[in-house]
Amino acid sequence: MIKKAFKILLPVAVIAILTVMMAFTSFKKNNVVPGVVKATNTSVAVTVNKYAAIYDSLRLGVAGLSKEAFNDAIAGYNYLLAQGKLKNDGILSIVDFTQPSSAKRLFVIDLKNMALLFNTYVSHGKGSGKLMADAFSNEINSFKSSLGFYVTADTYKGKHGFSLNLQGEEEGINDNAYNRGIVMHCANYVTENFVKSQGYLGRSEGCPAVPPNMYKPIIEKIKNGSCLFMYGADKNYISRSPILNNQGSAV
Repeated sequence: MIKKAFKILLPVAVIAILTVMMAFTSFKKNNVVPGVVKATNTSVAVTVNKYAAIYDSLRLGVAGLSKEAFNDAIAGYNYLLAQGKLKNDGILSIVDFTQPSSAKRLFVIDLKNMALLFNTYVSHGKGSGKLMADAFSNEINSFKSSLGFYVTADTYKGKHGFSLNLQGEEEGINDNAYNRGIVMHCANYVTENFVKSQGYLGRSEGCPAVPPNMYKPIIEKIKNGSCLFMYGADKNYISRSPILNNQGSAV
């Protein structure tokens, strides 16, 4: 009886084993291995949560950076990172032009170490307004600031001393920055004393000028391929931005 039962069960067992082996082979061929997708999704969630935590943990809202500016900056940073345009990818700089020039509206953030490296004054163009920057342009001789995403380039010594070239990354919005000579440099009118005496900063010809006592460490930290985002309360920019709208027509 035992031998007869064995003869009956053996083929069934062999078929079951072959079925399992075929299923496993199918999983391998299609790279569908239990746990892999879940792990990938977990990794993405951690990254997203890390960015979300930065705003609160660094108290950026208390420092004056709007949540909208930060969220848009992260979206554009991720876009440029995916395009392979960021070599200095641990640094994100944000200029929040919804704040008056009397406020410290430049934020340089170390994303990898979750640290606010610099929070200081930055100018806007004389054509953009006095205390507030509310008009923006990509045109030569407009003397206005240009909104949008930039990738920092190399440094040089010019009429303003040690300066940083900026590459505008949004077609029709800031891609004329190099031809306009829009760079980061220092200026004597970007100081706390100037704000105390005038109530606002002096203005540039469109460049994001920074304080004389801080420009060197700022430029050294953000040069050579980091993301710089200039944000303003301009619905026209938000609707036209190829990067924020992911239209694929960035420079």
